[in-house]
Amino acid sequence: MTNLEKTKHLTALSASYDALLYDVDGTLADNMHAHKAAYAAAAKKYDIDLDTDIIDETAGWPTVAVAKLISERYNKTFDFQEFATLKSGIFRSDYIQQTQPVEHVFEHLREHVGKKKIGLVSGGTRSTLEITLEVIGANGLYEVLVCAGDTPNGKPSPEPFLLAAEQLGVDPSRCIVFEDGDPGVRGAIAAGMGWVRIDQLDEV
Repeated sequence: MTNLEKTKHLTALSASYDALLYDVDGTLADNMHAHKAAYAAAAKKYDIDLDTDIIDETAGWPTVAVAKLISERYNKTFDFQEFATLKSGIFRSDYIQQTQPVEHVFEHLREHVGKKKIGLVSGGTRSTLEITLEVIGANGLYEVLVCAGDTPNGKPSPEPFLLAAEQLGVDPSRCIVFEDGDPGVRGAIAAGMGWVRIDQLDEV
């Protein structure tokens, strides 16, 4: 499918819903390769040769939670928050300004501003997300931003999605979630929402 065809397909899938909830990293922002590189660079500081497939496995998780899993999987003891801070610093200094939008998803969002309620639900930190959203030109295009720390549990828990729905004033069943990872999809299903894997549109 071309980007235009993908945008039209997303519009058809979301037509019957009142609210659109987008993940950011890998969904609105084409930056998962950069996040993987930042994770690998941070892991090297702890003498870990990181297999970045773990980032696909934990898509949407808060960085601290990913750090904990890395610690367990590689049998290394370190401070999870320290690791997360290091990774975020590397991402911001080396990669964030080069971030581009995922064209068909970003266009879908822009086309629905003022027509449907729009929220963003991410496992990233608010400070990093706000820079990412500014760089890709998303400021002013959404009403709600739910990120790491806003709920007791992150994805795959339904809590972040339910909070976004509550803040938008929309019943969860009237929300559709756009994701690029399994944890986010599981969270959307648990929240009773519709969902789309934007990275699998060519397979539809």
